[in-house]
Amino acid sequence: MNPEAFSSPVFVKRATYIVQEIAGLADAIDFLNEWPEDDRDLIHEAALKACYDVCDGRKPGGVARNAFLGFAKRAGILEDSTSAMQWLAACKSGSGKVRA
Repeated sequence: MNPEAFSSPVFVKRATYIVQEIAGLADAIDFLNEWPEDDRDLIHEAALKACYDVCDGRKPGGVARNAFLGFAKRAGILEDSTSAMQWLAACKSGSGKVRA
């Protein structure tokens, strides 16, 4: 297993109808760095620090996922993984073509 991959992905609401999969450390860092500066708080800062600590080898990988999960819960953007996985499976089953 890739040491930077999360044990299971975290799904977050990016916008009203957009859900993003955070599958690992790089995804979490990118997401946290893109978070609006006006909405950043101590939990955001702690999550980002935890991710960088894992990246630098100072903490085990699970710490980053747990910190990101806590941030997502607090920010109100955490999406239920079961719902997200069912939606992804439904999207992958179609060809994407419009039938006449």
